[in-house]
Amino acid sequence: MEKITLSPYLMFNGNCGEAMAFYQGIFGGTVKSMTFGEVDNSCPLAMKDSIMHSSLMGGEVEFLGCDNPKPQPVSPGNVSLAINGVNGERLTQIFNDLGQGGTIVIPLEKQIWGDLFGVVSDQFGIDWMVNIGSVEAEQQ
Repeated sequence: MEKITLSPYLMFNGNCGEAMAFYQGIFGGTVKSMTFGEVDNSCPLAMKDSIMHSSLMGGEVEFLGCDNPKPQPVSPGNVSLAINGVNGERLTQIFNDLGQGGTIVIPLEKQIWGDLFGVVSDQFGIDWMVNIGSVEAEQQ
């Protein structure tokens, strides 16, 4: 069966450019963005500099984002982004970096299933679940 790709698409309330730069600093890769004004010069003046589409590609994770074009603000939903791996040092650093200006929801601690796990809500309201497993478990 051919593998398909799931690409998270995050919406922000006017700070997509700032958020994507923050994530690029953590995960590496390249951010490419275009504004509503670049795509449609006749868009409302208040939207000209808002991000219509942005991508973070080529780093440890890849995802897309934009500024919300609707008048009502985006509120965090029922979705969390889960990061899994066995490199405890790197994943702990990612957890701590995502927590800068955010809130630790569940501290990164050993859980009943044996892995280290924690949840952080970053400064942009995005929830991240970080799970650090063992090398042995990954090889099974």
